[in-house]
Amino acid sequence: MTAFVTLTVNPTIDDSSEAELVRPLHKIRTRQSHIDPGGGGVNVARVLQRLGGEVEAIVCSGGATGLVLGELLEREGVRRQEVRIAGMTRMAHTVFERASGQEYRFVPEGPMLSQAEQDACLERVAAAECDYFVASGSLSPGVPEDFYARIARMVTQKGARFVLDSSGPHLKRALKAGHVALAKPSLGELAGVVGRELHGPRAAMQAAQEIVGAGGVEMLAVTLGRSGALLVSREEAHFCRPPEVKTLSATGAGDSFLAAMVLRLWQGEAPVDALRYATAAGAATALTPGTALCYLEDVERLFEEVAERDGDLAE
Repeated sequence: MTAFVTLTVNPTIDDSSEAELVRPLHKIRTRQSHIDPGGGGVNVARVLQRLGGEVEAIVCSGGATGLVLGELLEREGVRRQEVRIAGMTRMAHTVFERASGQEYRFVPEGPMLSQAEQDACLERVAAAECDYFVASGSLSPGVPEDFYARIARMVTQKGARFVLDSSGPHLKRALKAGHVALAKPSLGELAGVVGRELHGPRAAMQAAQEIVGAGGVEMLAVTLGRSGALLVSREEAHFCRPPEVKTLSATGAGDSFLAAMVLRLWQGEAPVDALRYATAAGAATALTPGTALCYLEDVERLFEEVAERDGDLAE
């Protein structure tokens, strides 16, 4: 049995580059091109691997691009189980515009999954043996809204802790059905769950406490971008502000946050320390360009700075 298993139903091959200026109707010359394996669960697995966690990734992949995805995961040393599908694994593009410092992200919806392919994915999930099962990322077209809710029930019946990072109806259905040990919405995703706008950490804290109080999830971690992050359970609530860093790219910061948090929780650390470590990992990923993710030395260094900023819930 491994410590962590991640699931990525709709992975990507992430192509990142930079250009001086992005303009319509012009040929945009790019440089510093880099290709990484991507998608929520894939990124969580990559970071867990870098931080010393024992992890296996379940990925749905197809076509020539699916073969490339497998090669990229192998390059990073991430063990994987592939569910082969008929459609081509999607390719996403991120372009950093040097003139403005803005980042442009182009993410296709991905291939349709047939019922047989969904069933094959569920069979892999049912066979997984782990302490923490992390389902992260968007779902492919054709996958029903209750897919993550079904997986939550399956893995918890086998004694694993189910962790979810999703959005929209998939997140709402899973939280309503229960069996979720930890969910990690962004501020906007949290607002979608409670059905109202949320402005600032205090409003997010109140909304998170409402959801936890309803009983569908044990802990809720909410990422607030540059404002910080929250962690709420029935027993406690914590808020951390991130360290000041020069952001090169926000891509993958939430995935890095989640990977670091589940690692520390698995190691038996207090929830507040897991939140601090997760906040450090998100900030460390912001230091890297394009679709690159955090490195252990940066996470450890920034963790000490996060520890000094805990507890201020000012708007």
